[in-house]
Amino acid sequence: MKAFKASKKNGGEPSTNTLLLVILAIILPPLAVYLHQGEINKKFWIDLILTLLFFLPGIIYALYVILSEE
Repeated sequence: MKAFKASKKNGGEPSTNTLLLVILAIILPPLAVYLHQGEINKKFWIDLILTLLFFLPGIIYALYVILSEE
């Protein structure tokens, strides 16, 4: 998230890939995390469990993963 904010302050625009992942995170959070990470790891499993139990925390966690690791 800090990298995203720093890039916005410097006048940089988020990449198209990031914007598409954010949109996908709202629709299918685990898929967005998988595409961002490139593998099935613990972040994917955490997001899948959060999404299956409560949809909104899954979205929030997916957005956190995508925007915090630019």
